[in-house]
Amino acid sequence: MKIKIYAIGKIKDFYKEGVDEYVKRITPYCNVEVIEFKDESLPNNPSDGEIKKAKDIEGQRVLKSVGCHEFLIGLDLGKKQLESPEFAAYLEKKFQIYAGSISFVIGGSYGLSDELKNRCNDFISLSKFTFLHQMSRLILLEQIYRSFKILNNETYHK
Repeated sequence: MKIKIYAIGKIKDFYKEGVDEYVKRITPYCNVEVIEFKDESLPNNPSDGEIKKAKDIEGQRVLKSVGCHEFLIGLDLGKKQLESPEFAAYLEKKFQIYAGSISFVIGGSYGLSDELKNRCNDFISLSKFTFLHQMSRLILLEQIYRSFKILNNETYHK
């Protein structure tokens, strides 16, 4: 099995340690790869046009790396939310359908471009809360790890 996580923006060192820890924990269950893309610099108080342009550039960077047959799940604040057991079942089903390979995409500070959203095959939301996009990477990895523990009937703290 394989999971790719496309993430826009360089992660801060204090999150990187957690990301690396969860990648290590997931590795016995699944090959996981986090692919990081440069985010666009924006001025303070950017206009809607500046934000759209930055998202479009970021989206193009990601789209150049996404394979045409990859099942791509976008993280989007307004989409469906799953409890941990539901997410585990969701992953299991997607692994069965898509030959054990799925991908996620985490947008930058202002989210995903329209073109990148159109490429996504599905969307989920991590929470009704708004998280820093860097935290989203860590939270997603923790939930993936939790899902493997659930699917393998292994204990994991609640």
